Amino acid sequence: MTEEKTAQKSVINLMKEIKISKITLNIGAGKNEVMLNKGLKLLSKLTPVKPVKTTSNKRIPAWGLRPGLQIGAKVTIRAGATELLKKLLVAKENQLSKKSFDTNGNFSFGVAEYIDIEGLEYDPELKIMGLEVAVTLERPGFRIKKRRILTKKIGKDHLINKEEAMNFVTKKFGVTVI
Repeated sequence: MTEEKTAQKSVINLMKEIKISKITLNIGAGKNEVMLNKGLKLLSKLTPVKPVKTTSNKRIPAWGLRPGLQIGAKVTIRAGATELLKKLLVAKENQLSKKSFDTNGNFSFGVAEYIDIEGLEYDPELKIMGLEVAVTLERPGFRIKKRRILTKKIGKDHLINKEEAMNFVTKKFGVTVI
């Protein structure tokens, strides 16, 4: 009788559930300050969080870069990440490549034109711009690698692999992985 109960009852491990930790939106502008300001304006329109400027750390003479030069804009979204990701995936026609996923279960993709994103209209001042989207996934218990006291490694069985991330995106958002 106990075998029948366990066969009928599906066991769900809450510690194995995957969730979105954060979404990072990035616009690279290079040395062009006008493009940088347009990128900041676009990210402000897209999210309620204030974007920040990114600076170069290395000197690359061939590209004309020096340390401290502002070369891009980024914003990190934690609250409301699921709704934003749904809009961004619609802009990609709910299709992602297998190459978009890394071995740690995170994935990233680019949106070629911001006008493809639901809720944004063409702005003549911005013209046509694209952005990069990086999504970080985690499970409950991942905090142990970030905490200040008693920092530990996450066990191999608890890490998110590429296949689990693809299954999560397919089930939760209806994305086709090609």
